[in-house]
Amino acid sequence: MALSVHTNEAALVALQNLNKTSSDLADVQNRISTGLAINNARDNASVWAIAQGQRADIGSLGAVKMSLDRATSIADVASAAGSTISDLLVQMKEKVVAAMDPSLDTASRTALDSDFKSVLRQISQVVQNANFDGANMLDGSVPQIKFIANADATSFITLSAQNLSLGGAIITVPATASLGTITLATAVLAQVTASISQTNQALGNLGSQSKALANDAQFVSQLTDQLTAGVGNLVDADLAKESALLQALKVQQQLGAQSLSIANQAPQVLLQLFKSS
Repeated sequence: MALSVHTNEAALVALQNLNKTSSDLADVQNRISTGLAINNARDNASVWAIAQGQRADIGSLGAVKMSLDRATSIADVASAAGSTISDLLVQMKEKVVAAMDPSLDTASRTALDSDFKSVLRQISQVVQNANFDGANMLDGSVPQIKFIANADATSFITLSAQNLSLGGAIITVPATASLGTITLATAVLAQVTASISQTNQALGNLGSQSKALANDAQFVSQLTDQLTAGVGNLVDADLAKESALLQALKVQQQLGAQSLSIANQAPQVLLQLFKSS
Protein backbone atom coordinates (compact mmCIF):
# COMPACT_ATOMS: atom_id res chain seq x y z
CA MET A 1 0.00 0.00 0.00
CA ALA A 2 1.45 3.35 -1.05
CA LEU A 3 2.19 5.96 1.60
CA SER A 4 0.45 9.28 0.94
CA VAL A 5 -0.27 12.42 2.88
CA HIS A 6 -3.48 12.90 0.88
CA THR A 7 -5.13 9.52 1.41
CA ASN A 8 -4.94 7.42 4.56
CA GLU A 9 -6.81 4.27 3.59
CA ALA A 10 -6.22 2.60 6.96
CA ALA A 11 -7.73 5.58 8.78
CA LEU A 12 -10.76 5.58 6.47
CA VAL A 13 -11.38 1.89 7.13
CA ALA A 14 -10.95 2.38 10.87
CA LEU A 15 -13.35 5.34 10.78
CA GLN A 16 -15.97 3.33 8.88
CA ASN A 17 -15.75 0.51 11.40
CA LEU A 18 -15.94 2.94 14.32
CA ASN A 19 -19.01 4.61 12.82
CA LYS A 20 -20.63 1.21 12.28
CA THR A 21 -19.93 0.22 15.88
CA SER A 22 -21.28 3.53 17.17
CA SER A 23 -24.44 3.09 15.10
CA ASP A 24 -24.94 -0.45 16.41
CA LEU A 25 -24.35 0.80 19.94
CA ALA A 26 -27.00 3.50 19.50
CA ASP A 27 -29.48 0.88 18.24
CA VAL A 28 -28.81 -1.37 21.25
CA GLN A 29 -29.20 1.54 23.66
CA ASN A 30 -32.50 2.43 21.98
CA ARG A 31 -33.77 -1.15 22.33
CA ILE A 32 -32.75 -1.20 25.99
CA SER A 33 -34.36 2.17 26.76
CA THR A 34 -37.66 1.32 24.99
CA GLY A 35 -37.71 -2.40 25.72
CA LEU A 36 -38.63 -2.94 22.06
CA ALA A 37 -36.63 -4.73 19.42
CA ILE A 38 -38.99 -3.28 16.78
CA ASN A 39 -40.03 0.24 17.66
CA ASN A 40 -41.04 1.56 14.25
CA ALA A 41 -41.46 0.54 10.63
CA ARG A 42 -37.78 1.23 9.89
CA ASP A 43 -36.72 -1.58 12.22
CA ASN A 44 -38.84 -4.23 10.45
CA ALA A 45 -41.75 -3.02 8.33
CA SER A 46 -43.68 -6.28 8.05
CA VAL A 47 -43.46 -7.27 11.72
CA TRP A 48 -44.23 -3.71 12.82
CA ALA A 49 -47.35 -3.70 10.61
CA ILE A 50 -48.53 -7.01 12.10
CA ALA A 51 -47.95 -5.70 15.62
CA GLN A 52 -49.85 -2.49 14.87
CA GLY A 53 -52.78 -4.52 13.57
CA GLN A 54 -52.83 -6.56 16.76
CA ARG A 55 -52.61 -3.41 18.86
CA ALA A 56 -55.67 -2.10 17.04
CA ASP A 57 -57.55 -5.31 17.90
CA ILE A 58 -56.46 -5.01 21.53
CA GLY A 59 -57.81 -1.47 21.63
CA SER A 60 -61.10 -2.62 20.11
CA LEU A 61 -61.37 -5.44 22.64
CA GLY A 62 -60.98 -2.82 25.35
CA ALA A 63 -64.17 -1.19 24.05
CA VAL A 64 -65.87 -4.60 23.96
CA LYS A 65 -64.90 -5.27 27.57
CA MET A 66 -66.23 -1.87 28.59
CA SER A 67 -69.54 -2.65 26.89
CA LEU A 68 -69.76 -6.07 28.54
CA ASP A 69 -68.85 -4.61 31.93
CA ARG A 70 -71.70 -2.12 31.56
CA ALA A 71 -74.06 -4.95 30.58
CA THR A 72 -72.94 -6.96 33.61
CA SER A 73 -73.56 -4.01 35.92
CA ILE A 74 -77.04 -3.46 34.49
CA ALA A 75 -77.86 -7.15 34.87
CA ASP A 76 -76.46 -7.23 38.43
CA VAL A 77 -78.53 -4.23 39.48
CA ALA A 78 -81.64 -5.78 37.95
CA SER A 79 -80.95 -9.12 39.67
CA ALA A 80 -80.42 -7.47 43.05
CA ALA A 81 -83.63 -5.49 42.70
CA GLY A 82 -85.50 -8.58 41.51
CA SER A 83 -84.36 -10.55 44.56
CA THR A 84 -85.66 -7.78 46.80
CA ILE A 85 -88.98 -7.81 44.96
CA SER A 86 -89.20 -11.60 45.35
CA ASP A 87 -88.71 -11.22 49.12
CA LEU A 88 -91.41 -8.52 49.22
CA LEU A 89 -93.82 -10.81 47.38
CA VAL A 90 -93.21 -13.49 50.00
CA GLN A 91 -94.05 -10.95 52.70
CA MET A 92 -97.09 -9.92 50.72
CA LYS A 93 -98.41 -13.48 50.52
CA GLU A 94 -98.12 -13.81 54.29
CA LYS A 95 -100.28 -10.73 54.75
CA VAL A 96 -102.80 -11.87 52.13
CA VAL A 97 -103.22 -15.25 53.77
CA ALA A 98 -103.62 -13.56 57.15
CA ALA A 99 -106.31 -11.28 55.68
CA MET A 100 -108.37 -14.34 54.70
CA ASP A 101 -108.97 -15.16 58.35
CA PRO A 102 -112.74 -14.67 58.91
CA SER A 103 -112.19 -13.99 62.61
CA LEU A 104 -110.40 -10.68 61.96
CA ASP A 105 -112.11 -7.57 63.22
CA THR A 106 -112.24 -4.36 61.19
CA ALA A 107 -109.24 -2.76 62.89
CA SER A 108 -107.00 -5.78 62.30
CA ARG A 109 -108.07 -6.10 58.67
CA THR A 110 -107.42 -2.39 58.13
CA ALA A 111 -103.94 -2.75 59.62
CA LEU A 112 -103.18 -5.74 57.37
CA ASP A 113 -104.46 -3.87 54.35
CA SER A 114 -102.25 -0.91 55.24
CA ASP A 115 -99.17 -3.15 55.55
CA PHE A 116 -100.08 -4.85 52.26
CA LYS A 117 -100.31 -1.53 50.42
CA SER A 118 -96.99 -0.47 51.96
CA VAL A 119 -95.38 -3.55 50.41
CA LEU A 120 -96.95 -2.67 47.07
CA ARG A 121 -95.38 0.79 47.26
CA GLN A 122 -92.01 -0.71 48.16
CA ILE A 123 -92.15 -2.95 45.09
CA SER A 124 -92.87 0.07 42.88
CA GLN A 125 -89.98 1.99 44.44
CA VAL A 126 -87.56 -0.89 43.96
CA VAL A 127 -88.58 -1.21 40.30
CA GLN A 128 -88.08 2.52 39.73
CA ASN A 129 -84.68 2.52 41.46
CA ALA A 130 -83.31 -0.51 39.57
CA ASN A 131 -81.41 1.84 37.29
CA PHE A 132 -77.78 1.80 36.17
CA ASP A 133 -76.33 4.37 33.78
CA GLY A 134 -79.79 5.29 32.52
CA ALA A 135 -80.88 1.71 31.86
CA ASN A 136 -83.69 -0.01 33.77
CA MET A 137 -84.49 -3.61 32.90
CA LEU A 138 -87.44 -3.95 35.30
CA ASP A 139 -89.77 -1.01 34.61
CA GLY A 140 -90.78 -1.92 31.06
CA SER A 141 -89.09 1.14 29.55
CA VAL A 142 -87.07 -1.00 27.11
CA PRO A 143 -87.67 -4.54 25.82
CA GLN A 144 -83.95 -5.30 25.49
CA ILE A 145 -80.48 -3.76 25.22
CA LYS A 146 -77.73 -4.89 22.86
CA PHE A 147 -74.02 -4.78 23.70
CA ILE A 148 -71.05 -5.28 21.35
CA ALA A 149 -69.38 -8.67 21.66
CA ASN A 150 -66.44 -8.62 19.21
CA ALA A 151 -63.68 -6.30 18.03
CA ASP A 152 -65.41 -5.57 14.71
CA ALA A 153 -68.71 -4.63 16.42
CA THR A 154 -70.53 -7.09 14.14
CA SER A 155 -71.68 -9.42 16.93
CA PHE A 156 -73.90 -8.46 19.84
CA ILE A 157 -75.13 -9.83 23.16
CA THR A 158 -78.73 -9.07 24.02
CA LEU A 159 -79.90 -8.43 27.57
CA SER A 160 -83.67 -8.99 27.68
CA ALA A 161 -85.77 -6.92 30.08
CA GLN A 162 -88.05 -8.42 32.72
CA ASN A 163 -90.93 -6.06 33.47
CA LEU A 164 -91.66 -6.36 37.20
CA SER A 165 -94.04 -3.42 37.36
CA LEU A 166 -97.25 -3.95 39.34
CA GLY A 167 -100.17 -5.11 37.25
CA GLY A 168 -97.92 -6.42 34.51
CA ALA A 169 -97.50 -9.82 32.91
CA ILE A 170 -95.10 -11.03 35.61
CA ILE A 171 -96.41 -9.36 38.76
CA THR A 172 -100.12 -9.42 38.10
CA VAL A 173 -101.06 -7.81 41.42
CA PRO A 174 -102.28 -4.30 40.54
CA ALA A 175 -101.12 -1.21 42.41
CA THR A 176 -104.74 -0.68 43.51
CA ALA A 177 -105.12 -4.13 45.10
CA SER A 178 -106.78 -4.26 48.52
CA LEU A 179 -107.39 -6.71 51.37
CA GLY A 180 -110.52 -4.91 52.57
CA THR A 181 -112.62 -8.08 52.40
CA ILE A 182 -112.09 -11.84 52.36
CA THR A 183 -113.31 -11.90 48.76
CA LEU A 184 -110.70 -9.31 47.73
CA ALA A 185 -107.99 -11.14 49.67
CA THR A 186 -108.89 -14.41 47.96
CA ALA A 187 -108.53 -12.85 44.53
CA VAL A 188 -105.22 -11.21 45.48
CA LEU A 189 -103.86 -14.51 46.83
CA ALA A 190 -104.14 -16.14 43.41
CA GLN A 191 -102.39 -13.14 41.85
CA VAL A 192 -99.61 -13.13 44.44
CA THR A 193 -99.00 -16.87 44.11
CA ALA A 194 -98.72 -16.59 40.33
CA SER A 195 -96.55 -13.46 40.65
CA ILE A 196 -94.05 -15.22 42.93
CA SER A 197 -93.63 -18.08 40.48
CA GLN A 198 -93.32 -15.76 37.49
CA THR A 199 -90.92 -13.41 39.28
CA ASN A 200 -88.64 -16.29 40.22
CA GLN A 201 -88.64 -17.44 36.60
CA ALA A 202 -87.79 -13.89 35.48
CA LEU A 203 -84.92 -13.80 37.99
CA GLY A 204 -83.70 -17.10 36.60
CA ASN A 205 -83.65 -15.55 33.12
CA LEU A 206 -81.69 -12.58 34.42
CA GLY A 207 -79.27 -14.91 36.18
CA SER A 208 -78.69 -16.92 33.00
CA GLN A 209 -78.02 -13.77 31.02
CA SER A 210 -75.69 -12.45 33.70
CA LYS A 211 -73.74 -15.74 33.63
CA ALA A 212 -73.42 -15.56 29.85
CA LEU A 213 -72.16 -11.99 30.12
CA ALA A 214 -69.57 -13.03 32.70
CA ASN A 215 -68.35 -15.85 30.45
CA ASP A 216 -68.03 -13.52 27.46
CA ALA A 217 -66.25 -10.88 29.52
CA GLN A 218 -63.80 -13.50 30.78
CA PHE A 219 -63.12 -14.70 27.23
CA VAL A 220 -62.51 -11.13 26.02
CA SER A 221 -60.11 -10.57 28.92
CA GLN A 222 -58.20 -13.78 28.15
CA LEU A 223 -58.12 -12.98 24.43
CA THR A 224 -56.75 -9.51 25.18
CA ASP A 225 -54.01 -11.04 27.34
CA GLN A 226 -53.07 -13.50 24.61
CA LEU A 227 -52.96 -10.80 21.93
CA THR A 228 -50.85 -8.61 24.19
CA ALA A 229 -48.45 -11.50 24.77
CA GLY A 230 -48.37 -12.14 21.02
CA VAL A 231 -47.41 -8.54 20.29
CA GLY A 232 -44.72 -8.82 22.94
CA ASN A 233 -43.32 -11.91 21.25
CA LEU A 234 -43.09 -9.95 18.00
CA VAL A 235 -41.57 -6.68 19.16
CA ASP A 236 -40.15 -6.99 22.69
CA ALA A 237 -36.39 -6.92 23.06
CA ASP A 238 -34.45 -9.68 24.83
CA LEU A 239 -32.87 -7.44 27.43
CA ALA A 240 -30.43 -10.08 28.67
CA LYS A 241 -29.11 -10.49 25.13
CA GLU A 242 -29.06 -6.72 24.57
CA SER A 243 -27.10 -6.21 27.79
CA ALA A 244 -24.39 -8.62 26.65
CA LEU A 245 -24.30 -7.00 23.22
CA LEU A 246 -24.02 -3.56 24.79
CA GLN A 247 -20.91 -4.58 26.70
CA ALA A 248 -19.36 -6.09 23.57
CA LEU A 249 -20.06 -3.00 21.48
CA LYS A 250 -18.57 -0.71 24.11
CA VAL A 251 -15.34 -2.70 23.94
CA GLN A 252 -15.44 -2.63 20.12
CA GLN A 253 -15.98 1.12 20.20
CA GLN A 254 -12.95 1.65 22.42
CA LEU A 255 -10.82 -0.60 20.24
CA GLY A 256 -12.07 1.16 17.13
CA ALA A 257 -11.12 4.52 18.56
CA GLN A 258 -7.63 3.23 19.34
CA SER A 259 -7.34 1.70 15.86
CA LEU A 260 -8.29 5.03 14.28
CA SER A 261 -5.77 6.83 16.44
CA ILE A 262 -3.02 4.43 15.30
CA ALA A 263 -4.07 4.76 11.65
CA ASN A 264 -3.99 8.55 11.88
CA GLN A 265 -0.39 8.37 13.05
CA ALA A 266 0.74 6.41 9.95
CA PRO A 267 1.58 9.52 7.84
CA GLN A 268 4.05 10.53 10.54
CA VAL A 269 6.32 7.79 9.12
CA LEU A 270 6.80 9.93 6.02
CA LEU A 271 8.60 12.54 8.07
CA GLN A 272 11.29 9.98 8.81
CA LEU A 273 11.99 9.66 5.09
CA PHE A 274 12.70 13.36 4.69
CA LYS A 275 14.90 13.91 7.71
CA SER A 276 18.30 15.21 6.81
CA SER A 277 21.13 12.97 7.72
